[in-house]
Amino acid sequence: MRTRLLGILLSLMACVLAALGLPLGAAVAAAEQSRVVVDRLDDAARFAQDLPDPAPAAAAAGTQQTATAQATGDTSRRHALRAEVARYHELYGARIGLFARDGSAIAIAPGDWQAPTTGWGAQAFQEALDGRRSHNPPQVWPWTPDRTLAVAAPVVRDGDVVAVVLTESPTGPLRSRVLNRWLFIGAGEAAAMIVAVLLAIRLTEWVLRPVRTLDRATHDIATGRMNARVAPGGGPPELQRLAGSFNEMADHVVLALDQQKAFVADASHQLRNPLAALLLRVELLGLELPDGHEEELGGVREEGVRLARVLDDLLGLATAEHARPEPEPTDLTALVLARIDAWRPVAAQRGVELVWDGPPLALGMADPIGFGSALDAVLDNALKFSPRGAPVRLLVAVRRREVAVTVYDAGPGLTEEELARVGDRFWRSPRHQNVDGSGLGLSIARTLLLAGGGSLSFAPVEPAGLAVTLAVPRRPGD
Repeated sequence: MRTRLLGILLSLMACVLAALGLPLGAAVAAAEQSRVVVDRLDDAARFAQDLPDPAPAAAAAGTQQTATAQATGDTSRRHALRAEVARYHELYGARIGLFARDGSAIAIAPGDWQAPTTGWGAQAFQEALDGRRSHNPPQVWPWTPDRTLAVAAPVVRDGDVVAVVLTESPTGPLRSRVLNRWLFIGAGEAAAMIVAVLLAIRLTEWVLRPVRTLDRATHDIATGRMNARVAPGGGPPELQRLAGSFNEMADHVVLALDQQKAFVADASHQLRNPLAALLLRVELLGLELPDGHEEELGGVREEGVRLARVLDDLLGLATAEHARPEPEPTDLTALVLARIDAWRPVAAQRGVELVWDGPPLALGMADPIGFGSALDAVLDNALKFSPRGAPVRLLVAVRRREVAVTVYDAGPGLTEEELARVGDRFWRSPRHQNVDGSGLGLSIARTLLLAGGGSLSFAPVEPAGLAVTLAVPRRPGD
């Protein structure tokens, strides 16, 4: 979600910067070209002023002597104009020409240049003949190195266009200036993008922090840690209200579960006394029964004992669900050895050997009483199903983030479908209905481990058997 949200924000910011940067870049290029065009038009106007009047008009206006003197003066001005045009070309590198209306050259530089007949140059020349100056030549971009910038201005005498001043400038310096300006704009946009990325990261963290807190609290409650709540913090007001609603919902769920567990515990406790009284009356009635009813009496006793065991397990499960253990650093190796010593007489009675393997010290965060009770339930289950003469192995392992105790039995094991259901309340495999038990032992073990932050898992053993793993977190700092 963080990646997607960051991607959306950065995409929007990139679009905004592009929407601002592209028009700005185009405007900068247009401004640079406009400056060059205005400069060339000023130069053209200056050359247009220096162009002498046509000789025929001057001769018609005065005497022969005056015309001769004027023609001599015009010739001198034309020589000066040609020299100035040549210097202009040498200084700026731009081709420049003064052309009569018929296209003949009056003064040009370089000397072999002719008025263009195609392209924008020809169009500018024609516009000048029509009395208009070039004001909007096609835009020159940095990626068009073969372009030249043609600017033409008319030479007007007595309201008539008598000549045209045409300049054709190389665009290298203009493209370099545009590119430099674009680099400055690009650097500014890159800096703006870096700032935008930092702001987007901060904004994403601010928005997702309550979501992550809510996710952790939901996971904790889903895995049995019912006291998990969302701590008040920052974030959008909508998510803060959602966190408050989640805490209220969790409180109601915990209250409902506590009431349900209390009912089970109270019912189990209240049923034990009537059941004990009932079994006592059955024993008294058995003393007065005539011979031949021992089998029926034995069946009633067996069912009564079984019902009493179920009530005891229900009470134990309710007690485990109410437990709020405080995990503490616990040496699971020492705890396993202690439980093996406690169960060794039962194992010997059933012809099963208890063996173990593991490090001499394995510190995990566990409630010793709760973990010991869970291990008792698993060991009881393993001893029930292991055949006589087969060992029950206990392996203590220190993993990266947890300390695990795995109990391997050599019993018939479970199928994949049964592995998915083992540990559910009152669930027993149809193949093991004749084995003594209520179906609550592994449920109690799982509840005790979950309450302390641990877990209980099951796996098959080759060629036969079941592996039950009790895991708790490692001690912090180990």
